[in-house]
Amino acid sequence: MSEKLIAKNPTAFHNYNIKEKLEAGIVLYGTEIKSIRLGKVNLKDSFVLINHGEAFIRGLHISPYEYGNIFNKDPLRDRKLLLNRHEINKLIGMTKQKGFSIIPLTMYFKNNFVKIEIGIGTGKKLYDKRQDLAKKDAEKQIRINLKNKMNLV
Repeated sequence: MSEKLIAKNPTAFHNYNIKEKLEAGIVLYGTEIKSIRLGKVNLKDSFVLINHGEAFIRGLHISPYEYGNIFNKDPLRDRKLLLNRHEINKLIGMTKQKGFSIIPLTMYFKNNFVKIEIGIGTGKKLYDKRQDLAKKDAEKQIRINLKNKMNLV
């Protein structure tokens, strides 16, 4: 099973506590696939909505393919996610609870199909973000000190 990373959402883990992850397919057109293969994708401000029992990703920016002429689609159009009924019902149940959001985490190729890993999570408060940054800095400092100590011995 070969997976090739296309794009990551840089702010997903900074802004949200991810409780659960799911893999979803996505409905795309030919010129969008060509643009994705060139890596012209931005997941930063995207999110997932459930409408009439179907999941759609909104805010996903796929740049127009430069040789696509009239076949190019709108770069910010809503795109349907391919999930089965059980997964959609699970997402609906989770988002009915207060504070839960569905966020795309990564986009990757899996056996020549484009897949999106979506996460269900709650938004972090400012103090949670500060604690995470402080923890990350402390761990980095410990690694540096251990490395320096090993070099002295």
